[in-house]
Amino acid sequence: MKKIIPVISLALLISCNKKKDVQEVNVFNVEKTAEKIAREKPRSEIKDIDYSIYYNEAQLYCKRNNLNQDKFFLIDLGMHSGLKRFFVYDFNENKILKSYIVSHGCGDNKWGATMSKENASISNEFDSHCSSIGKFVVLDRGVSQWGIKVNYVLQGKEKTNSKARSRAIVLHSWEAISNDEVYPKGTPEGWGCPAVSNESMKEIDKLLQENKKVLMWIIKS
Repeated sequence: MKKIIPVISLALLISCNKKKDVQEVNVFNVEKTAEKIAREKPRSEIKDIDYSIYYNEAQLYCKRNNLNQDKFFLIDLGMHSGLKRFFVYDFNENKILKSYIVSHGCGDNKWGATMSKENASISNEFDSHCSSIGKFVVLDRGVSQWGIKVNYVLQGKEKTNSKARSRAIVLHSWEAISNDEVYPKGTPEGWGCPAVSNESMKEIDKLLQENKKVLMWIIKS
């Protein structure tokens, strides 16, 4: 009987250690979940950014370069990709007319994933699969294999986006893009093109058929 007691004690000790390990794992998971929730602020707590400095500079740029002086597009890749961050701005009314969800490039991540939803990778290099920042002029309307089968050529006007045309970076739609905000989830990432939802593209296409040489300014705030 005395020999059995140490065996039982050892079994209880192992069992307690296992329970301790499980408890530690559970605490770790709870802490990680709490940390994730803390990072993903409710949409109502995300403050709107004041883009007035960009609006003013864009208006001067359009006047100096004989571009459309009624409308212009501002895309902020510094925002979470699950939020509407493609803005249609009206110079005459001095206000945002519409805002849309827009994707950015996946970079080294998997195509169609959302791994860089909080921090878009930026590059002007070939095969980088990244988006480029800077001022673009929206040019010719073309045929796309994506979405509503319409795209627009983008001519980069700065060192940061000078290779846009040769990289085949165009504005188009994609069935994977939501028409509504999906935050805290992200928007599927492509190979660097600014892609919007089909419904968004229908509205943008109509606007671009009525307004030529529109400035698109992609920033990362």
